[in-house]
Amino acid sequence: MKKVIVVANTTWNIYNFRLGILRKLVREGTEVVVVAPVDTYIHYLQQLPTVRHIPLRNLNPQGRGLFRSILLLWELFRIYRTERPEAILHFTIKPNIFGSIAAKWAGIRSIPTVTGLGYTFLHGHWLNKLTIQLYRYAFSGLDCVIFHNRDDRELFDRLGIVPKSCSGVVNGSGVNTNYFRPLPKPQTDTTFTFLFIGRLLYDKGIKEFVEAAAHLREWGVTVSCRVVGDLASTNPDAVPREKFLHWIKQRYIEYQGAAADVRPFIKQCDVLVLPSYREGMPRAILEALAMGKPIITTDVAGCREAICDKTGLLVPVKNSRALAEAMHYFFQKDQQEVQRMGDAARARALDRFDERLIVETYVQLCHGARIRQPDYPANPIAEPAFELVNAG
Repeated sequence: MKKVIVVANTTWNIYNFRLGILRKLVREGTEVVVVAPVDTYIHYLQQLPTVRHIPLRNLNPQGRGLFRSILLLWELFRIYRTERPEAILHFTIKPNIFGSIAAKWAGIRSIPTVTGLGYTFLHGHWLNKLTIQLYRYAFSGLDCVIFHNRDDRELFDRLGIVPKSCSGVVNGSGVNTNYFRPLPKPQTDTTFTFLFIGRLLYDKGIKEFVEAAAHLREWGVTVSCRVVGDLASTNPDAVPREKFLHWIKQRYIEYQGAAADVRPFIKQCDVLVLPSYREGMPRAILEALAMGKPIITTDVAGCREAICDKTGLLVPVKNSRALAEAMHYFFQKDQQEVQRMGDAARARALDRFDERLIVETYVQLCHGARIRQPDYPANPIAEPAFELVNAG
């Protein structure tokens, strides 16, 4: 029986994004081992009793200490040397870097997935340069590095981290299109509603969403601008609590709190809005597409690949007025036109982002498939998924 290890920075990540891969591997008779810090989402094991979970004790997603990083590297190396799997799937930044190094030292095939660049990579200081150097060493010699969007793949090639010949793009983590399916908006809710879902970080564009809501009020446009997301964040880019509470007090937005299940909120909205500064492949957009909702998002990495002109609008990044104009555009549209865009959104989710398509790709990679993916054409939306070539 083959053995595959799946590594992430939280059990929350495993539960929300990787269960499809685990289920598929288990059904095929593969021995599956998950390596991640234990949190409240460890209950996923009740659904997959044959999966073994090895807790990571030295991984703090927000920590920057050198000593703890060395301990993490050594901890992963010992696990890999003991378990000796055929392949290791790494997700999120620290597992990608330190896990890939540990796998290299242990002589085991590593398949890292760059799901996004993260705060450290995107903000220019010494940690950015150090992160690039660590990526270069971690990814050197790998035959398969996966990205969730083309821009990140191009950037890593340009920086000399990993050549295109050894990398490919998959369409994010995928979305369960049965779980996220179109549900009719309650007829009693007649207010046109825009919805923001995401962590309350500046990089997610929450400030621009609030400013756009303020513009709409100034223009006399009566809409509802709702926010779903976690306020209690330790991320250095998080909006200060006092500032966010001020936005709520001004009634620019309606804060709905954090939610484990976002479907009721997507159901009640007309358009999802995500004015992010950069993404891997935004899950909120994929979920809204699957539920048949048009999208307004920014013309940046990840976001622009999630939609097309039939499913939504792209606006310039960090431009709240342009965002407000796009929101006003949807507000003025005939309801049937909005519905047609929603239907196109659902079709796009089924065609490109269905979780089953993504899962099959990863399973084939675990079985030794290699990547064959041409350079991208001028129109990135038309780019097909990469082709898998069976090993041997």
